[in-house]
Amino acid sequence: QVQLVESGGSSTQAGGSLRLACTASTFGYRRLCMSWFRQAPGKEREGVASVGSDGTRVYADSVEDRDRFTISRDNVKKALYLQMNSLKPEDSAMYYCAAKDTVSGYCPALSGRPHFDYWGQGTQVTVSS
Repeated sequence: QVQLVESGGSSTQAGGSLRLACTASTFGYRRLCMSWFRQAPGKEREGVASVGSDGTRVYADSVEDRDRFTISRDNVKKALYLQMNSLKPEDSAMYYCAAKDTVSGYCPALSGRPHFDYWGQGTQVTVSS
């Protein structure tokens, strides 16, 4: 069983930056593909980015100007991060940390809508114009 706890969500103005964090309670963190998803009111949940245990990053095509976001992980601290810069009002959403047990820690492409095994409760990001 893996428990995920997100933090770092806040309200900010457009153009601002936020860093989300997620901590995992598990002995097998290196087995996990770690990802960030988000869901805005009235919209479907969408993948933002994934990072494998070797640090390989996968970003979703659907995120506008995705170069604004950087996903990273710390396998020693069992933590996942999402650095978000140049935030836009359309980035406002509940952001979720998710983990997929792939044994190898490899992340499949988000476009294939892979199943994730564990989810956090979410952290709210609100960006005002």
